Amino acid sequence: MKLYGYFRSSAAYRVRIALNLKNIAYESVSVHLLKDGGQQNSENYKALNPTGLVPTLVDGDLTIGQSMAILEYLEETRPEPALLPPDAQGRARVRAIAQTIACDIHPLNNLRVLKYLKHTLGIDEAAKDAWYRHWVETGLASVEAMLSRSDRSGRFCHGDQPGLADLCLVPQLFNARRFNCDESAFPTIVRIDAACAELEAFQKAAPGRQPDAEA
Repeated sequence: MKLYGYFRSSAAYRVRIALNLKNIAYESVSVHLLKDGGQQNSENYKALNPTGLVPTLVDGDLTIGQSMAILEYLEETRPEPALLPPDAQGRARVRAIAQTIACDIHPLNNLRVLKYLKHTLGIDEAAKDAWYRHWVETGLASVEAMLSRSDRSGRFCHGDQPGLADLCLVPQLFNARRFNCDESAFPTIVRIDAACAELEAFQKAAPGRQPDAEA
């Protein structure tokens, strides 16, 4: 397998955690989102992934973009250890948490959105960062409620084994911290993140541990 990504991309970060949890060997291929006008915009990369986004997973003759599709593919083809619960209700709950992050929070704060705000709409750096913090904190407040109000939350988002929701949550919190978001209202999220940080699969996937990591 080859995983095309960028060390700070939260979507690529999700997939790295999943690959590590499932003990799947892969080759990491860097697509630098800032150099050369954004390497994701090159003709070569867009031939691989027409969206010009990361990550992209190549498995033999199969190429998949979109991190959530990649995660579902890994779960279906390499089911152990499972990222989803065995029961339909549990799977729905975990997907709801994961998609709240991947579909509601992340798209509003993607690099291309932030660049559009700054370079096309002329929003200054302080206002751009305020936009980021507003939508991340709003979204994480929803996730916190989903976690804290359910007796199905355990050491991790769902029970006592890490799964799909956790590997979406951890990268989002990493990015929230980069922009100095206020964590004080999210004690359950912070606790779960700390539990994940104890696991080698999450440690190895961390941005600072990647071959293309920068200060």
